[in-house]
Amino acid sequence: MAIIIIEHGSKEYRKMIDLRLHLLRKPLGMSFTEKELEEEKNNILIGCFDDDKLEGCCMLVPKDKYMVQLRQMAVISGLQGKGIGRVLMQFAENIARDRGYKKLMMHARKTAIGFYEKLGYKKAGNEFMEVTIPHYEMEKDL
Repeated sequence: MAIIIIEHGSKEYRKMIDLRLHLLRKPLGMSFTEKELEEEKNNILIGCFDDDKLEGCCMLVPKDKYMVQLRQMAVISGLQGKGIGRVLMQFAENIARDRGYKKLMMHARKTAIGFYEKLGYKKAGNEFMEVTIPHYEMEKDL
């Protein structure tokens, strides 16, 4: 297993788009717009690969000088619970810390709250709806 920073526009990035589309967007009847994908060029794109196969991914979106937002966390369904998400999160936190961020926040799907709480994240508000499903804002000091 190798965790890498993915270059926007690369073949690895295409794999990342495909994985996110299949796991996160299509089940909600959504897709990506070209504008959304173009805006990702300023994000930190992270992927977990086994040989040439993308098994999980996420991205970090700078919010301000001190805070970064985790977005689009996805792990292949059959591989959930195998530690890939935890390793992705550790890598993302280390990258954020190395780049000077003090806090990592996210809009976590309600179904994933337990996963993030085990990693030290705390709810930072009430439940809200986003992309038609319940979410909570969560955060952690780095």
